[in-house]
Amino acid sequence: MATVYISLGSNIGNRRANLQMALRGITRMARIEAVSSLYETEPQGPPQPPFYNAVCCIETGLEPLPLLRFLKALEQEIGRRPGGERWGPRPIDLDILLFEDRVLDGEELTIPHPRLAERAFVLVPLAEIGADLQHPATGEVFPEMAAAAEPKGVKRIAERGWDGVAGADQAVRL
Repeated sequence: MATVYISLGSNIGNRRANLQMALRGITRMARIEAVSSLYETEPQGPPQPPFYNAVCCIETGLEPLPLLRFLKALEQEIGRRPGGERWGPRPIDLDILLFEDRVLDGEELTIPHPRLAERAFVLVPLAEIGADLQHPATGEVFPEMAAAAEPKGVKRIAERGWDGVAGADQAVRL
C-alpha cells in the first residue's frame, strides 16, 4: 500500500457536496487516512467563483497512473467535462500531490505536483495533515513552504470533520 496526498477543489454548484462526493468516490479504490479542514480560496486564472479546497491522505494499492485515471473518471462522474478552459471553473478538481516519496516526470503525470510549491491553497491544507512531510525533490517541509507561499486569501471555513468521512479525530466513518 502506498501513502498518497490528493488535493480536492470545487467552485461550481454545491462545492462542499462535490468534495464530499469525491471523498466517498475515492473510498472505492483507497482507504482515507486523513482529511484537512475545508478552505475557501480565490481562484487563479479567469474571473470565476471562489473555490472550496481540501487535501486528503489515502492508502492505496494502485500505482500512480492507474490512480490518476481513476481520479479523472471520478471527476467526470461528478460532472467535470474534459477539454474545459485551463484554470476555468469546475465542479471538481482532483490532483495527486505526493505519492510516497516518488519523483516522476512523465507525459501524463508529474509527481510531486509541478505547481505544488507555489499554491498556498494546496500547501496550507497539506501542511495541516502532513506537518512532518518533506518535499521529495527539495527536502523542504510543508509547513515552511505554506508560510512562504503567502497564505493570505486561504480562509478556513470548516474544521476537520466537515467531510463526513474522516472526523476531527481522523477515525474513518463510512
